[in-house]
Amino acid sequence: MRLIVTGGGTGGHIYPALAIADKFKEMDPRTEILYIGNADGIEKDVVPKSGYPLELIDAMWIEKKTPRQLIYTGAKVSHGIAQALAIMKRFRPDAVVGTGGYACFPVLTAARMIRCHRYLHEQNAFPGLANRTLEKHVDNIFLGFAEAGRYFKQPQKHIVSGNPVRRSFFNLSKREARERLGIPQDDFVVFTFGGSLGSIMINDIARELLALFNGHAGVTMIIGTGKYYRDEVYSYIRDKGISVCDNIRIKEYIESMDLHLMSCDLVISRAGALSVAETTVCGKAAILIPSPNVTGNHQYYNAKSVADRGGALLFEEKDLSISRVAETVLSLKNDKERLAAMSAASRACAPVRALDIIYEKIHGDCCRS
Repeated sequence: MRLIVTGGGTGGHIYPALAIADKFKEMDPRTEILYIGNADGIEKDVVPKSGYPLELIDAMWIEKKTPRQLIYTGAKVSHGIAQALAIMKRFRPDAVVGTGGYACFPVLTAARMIRCHRYLHEQNAFPGLANRTLEKHVDNIFLGFAEAGRYFKQPQKHIVSGNPVRRSFFNLSKREARERLGIPQDDFVVFTFGGSLGSIMINDIARELLALFNGHAGVTMIIGTGKYYRDEVYSYIRDKGISVCDNIRIKEYIESMDLHLMSCDLVISRAGALSVAETTVCGKAAILIPSPNVTGNHQYYNAKSVADRGGALLFEEKDLSISRVAETVLSLKNDKERLAAMSAASRACAPVRALDIIYEKIHGDCCRS
């Protein structure tokens, strides 16, 4: 079988695509995989590390603010379609799967032109305009959250799969993760992160907790600052004259998210679809603070899906008190029964069969054609 996966711009689109590729390789090592991404996206750095061949095309969303912008972006997207079409004529895919991001539109449009099987995965509980536009061009849409179905128009195409999470997240124990990271087995471990680029709000909370837990016996704190805010966090530490103790770990980018998530007791993060899926697969209690600066406030719906089931606490940024979050963390630290109940509820939300559902549908369709 020959499979093209596409998705990019952020890890939230790239890692689900890689998880799908890994599943096909796991089921049949003879499967040929090609990843197509956007020349301006971070996939050009991430995908090669996975071992899959990567082709890059021009892609951007159609900008309609001015006639000049419309002409420019239209030309760029048209060029991306032509590039994708040329790649497909060489590769001859049996199926193409898109997981979101600008590259999906030209790639799935080209796939329609060569009449191969086409699929889309929507990670969020509230889908973006690009995926809603692509609905009519694909055979099926896999939904990360069932709630997303109400915003599409062709329910006969919908398959509720959950969000695909890489196999490594399923194969770890907390003990093993802590051994590999050098974290004491009995520590209370808090992990804050705001994505690969970072979040001002999440880092503000991390700074508050840093002041509480720095040098505190029995506590380890891991802070993922993100690319944009690393210097800001270190400037705060210098300005306050804080001597960071060994129990505090500050990282710009979390390379081994599986190890860090599995090692912790409590996650504090935004509510991107992939982050939520990975957190629940690891069965972690979470404080989720949805970004208000996303299309359709979709992170709120991602977070609410888990919070309504008891696996997370949802704090909206517009009502947020950093001191209240800190008090909540201290309360959870001292209430192991509540923490355990949240952990179990989180795990019950996990999309444990997502990859099986996606693989079985696509493989079955290709075998029948």
